[in-house]
Amino acid sequence: MLKLACAVVVCLIMSACRLHAGTLPLDKIKLPPGFAIAIYADNVPNARGMVLGQSGTLFVGSKTGDVYAVIDHDHDHRADEVKIIARDLNMPVGVAYRDGSLYVSAVDRILRFERIEQRLSKPSEPVVVTDRFPSEKAHGWKFIAFGPDGKLYVPVGAPCNICEPDPDRYALIGRMNLDGSGYEVIARGVRNSVGFDWHPDTKDLWFTENGRDWLGDDQPPDELNRLSRPGQHFGYPYCHGGTISDPEFGKTRPCNEFTAPELILGPHVASLGMRFYTGSMFPEEYRNRIFIAEHGSWNRKSKIGYRVTLASRDQQGKLRYSVFAEGWLQGETSWGRPADILVMPDGALLVSDDSAGVIYRISYRKP
Repeated sequence: MLKLACAVVVCLIMSACRLHAGTLPLDKIKLPPGFAIAIYADNVPNARGMVLGQSGTLFVGSKTGDVYAVIDHDHDHRADEVKIIARDLNMPVGVAYRDGSLYVSAVDRILRFERIEQRLSKPSEPVVVTDRFPSEKAHGWKFIAFGPDGKLYVPVGAPCNICEPDPDRYALIGRMNLDGSGYEVIARGVRNSVGFDWHPDTKDLWFTENGRDWLGDDQPPDELNRLSRPGQHFGYPYCHGGTISDPEFGKTRPCNEFTAPELILGPHVASLGMRFYTGSMFPEEYRNRIFIAEHGSWNRKSKIGYRVTLASRDQQGKLRYSVFAEGWLQGETSWGRPADILVMPDGALLVSDDSAGVIYRISYRKP
């Protein structure tokens, strides 16, 4: 039996939380002119995936077992209440919302909490939508989201750093119906994707991918990929970054057999959540640009990442990679790690931070 919290209120009056939030050095964060960063919610330990409910509740997953409901009662862009709505789940990083229900990933299964916004004070036992996924915890946590076709998209990472796993079970992105039926694999050769979104106009699926470890500090890169048709293969474990043949597996299949990345990201930056910007608050040039949360390197001699980056097209239509927000890494010491991105109805950008246990709000006012 899954253990549920009986509406444990982590922080009913946010003034108590602001004491902790006030210790975070937000003044260290560098942003373009006109942009500002503030705390949207504090006391959200290990905050990872985010999704907004129909009534404005922000749902947040974690790797530590809890799922949160974050509520801004007075609509002042600062959360007033954080509830734990589920406890002791198996790395429930991913959250998705559809038709009044919250869908939560828990490694080998997808759970559904029905009528969740009417039951925040006493959530019902979750329905197991499916338990078809592998149980390995290595790259087993999952970002999930509903696509334009109404299907739930679920990635499954490789159960290793580098290996040649069953291509129908691992290193892929799949999709299924609301009830778990109709499962199909739509992308293969994806080592580990923990963030994806659909282009607002073309509806193509774009996703970040974490490159393998132990090929050195500067290779391979992380990737930003685009799925233009179901069935594409993105190279893992044979090819990395579109051009780097794997020393162990690359001899069997050359890089030109696979779909190359749309954009090369930094090596070992741990690119996680990504979103197309569809709001109206930011300047027009930001519309349809991709914001990426870079969690930061863990085994590089000199740390990299720990920032929010931007993928945008130049005047020639070529994708460019740039830094949008940085400062969570000071020298070789980090005080925060961006994990996911969410565009709010007012056009502000939320960024979850699983290290500091907070949600940031990035807003814009013309300077």
